[in-house]
Amino acid sequence: MTIIRQGSLFDLQELYDLEPTQRFEAIFSAIDIDPIFAVVTKKSRFGRPVDLNYAAMIYSLIARITERIPFIKDLVKRLKNDMIFRLDCGFLVSDSVPSEAAYSRMITVISESNVLERVQETLLHQAITEGFITDNTVAIDATHFEARDQAPPKEEKPKTEPKKRGRKSKEEREQWLIEKAEREASLPLFEKKIEDQLDVSLVELRAEIPQDPEWGVKKNSEGKNVFWYGYKAHLAVGTSSQYIFQSLFSSGNLNDGKGAIPLLKGIHERLPLSSLRYETMDAGYDFEPIYTQIHQMGHQAVIAYNKRNEPEPIGFDKHFAPTCFREHSYRYDSFDPKYETLKYTQPKECKDCPLANEGICQKVYKVKITTDLRKYTAPARGSKAWKTIFKRRTAVERVNAYLKGYFQLNNVRYRTGKRAKVHFDIVTLVYNASKLAADRINAMLNQQQAA
Repeated sequence: MTIIRQGSLFDLQELYDLEPTQRFEAIFSAIDIDPIFAVVTKKSRFGRPVDLNYAAMIYSLIARITERIPFIKDLVKRLKNDMIFRLDCGFLVSDSVPSEAAYSRMITVISESNVLERVQETLLHQAITEGFITDNTVAIDATHFEARDQAPPKEEKPKTEPKKRGRKSKEEREQWLIEKAEREASLPLFEKKIEDQLDVSLVELRAEIPQDPEWGVKKNSEGKNVFWYGYKAHLAVGTSSQYIFQSLFSSGNLNDGKGAIPLLKGIHERLPLSSLRYETMDAGYDFEPIYTQIHQMGHQAVIAYNKRNEPEPIGFDKHFAPTCFREHSYRYDSFDPKYETLKYTQPKECKDCPLANEGICQKVYKVKITTDLRKYTAPARGSKAWKTIFKRRTAVERVNAYLKGYFQLNNVRYRTGKRAKVHFDIVTLVYNASKLAADRINAMLNQQQAA
């Protein structure tokens, strides 16, 4: 017999101060498992009878994350030895405890669908409806985690013939350009340039993203290369609510910037958030197509500038604000959204400047952000408002730390990318469910105090 839990109200305490039974109830009530249950249950009346409580198995996978149970075999052992835990997960006394193989088969079935993404979306819509998500800023970043798969042995590259020295003839160059264009056209979507993602639908972007474990490399805070074999988690997080608005699972060698446009399109197409206005990211996302995508959404990009062998701008400072005759920077004043124009006013040094009355420097300087979306942002680079919004980016780093430290993101126990993605989706789902459960409890506390 199968039990489907219904949403209910709970004791008025902080989520993690609750007793385990109450904590499970609070988190379980935030997740609609009906779509998952529909995927994993048997579709035909023929064949062997089904004697597994799939709803309870789904809840036990969620409880495994909250209880930080490292292995499925440990989960099975806990279910066998702890009757209260088994009842909390929804098993009946008469139900047999599922085997590791039964869990493995269920995870394989889940990996063949995107049902966890749909459940995540439903949870976010519920949080928006209840008024817990009112963010105006989204922070985007990526973090890495290792795979359980064994890294393949290093293959020695065959020696290639040395290239012919000297300039190619006109015919050779034309042939080389044709071959280069054909090679680039035949590449998978995520091996092409980022701008190729702009005209691709969200469904196709998510279907094309590579998910097999690969070697990745990044520089740590000391400037040294860190290598790992595994995956990347790309997250878009609300900076005030700290809900995960969109998440993306990819191979470890995918450039961070190539995960931004699918996240942005997901926010724009799947979340009814009229309050959103800014997207903030670090210098690893400083690519023109990302600014273009954000501008098409009607939002503003607050992304750190990554200088790439560019000459010093003439007539502008390092933040691309115009400078006067004596190279003092104009001050950012305001942004006109109607005309998409930044307004700068005279530098404060103009008050005592001997050239103030010579008519050399103009008093007000205006520039359209569409002149160069990468250089001209609203608010303007270097301004106090820009710095304030950029500091909110720490929210996504905080969530990354939560997922690794408390929600077992680092503890992937499944081989292959498809099954590892199930682990990643469950982790992000449980995190958001915990946030929603805590928000509901805090709201009830506030209502009782107000009464």
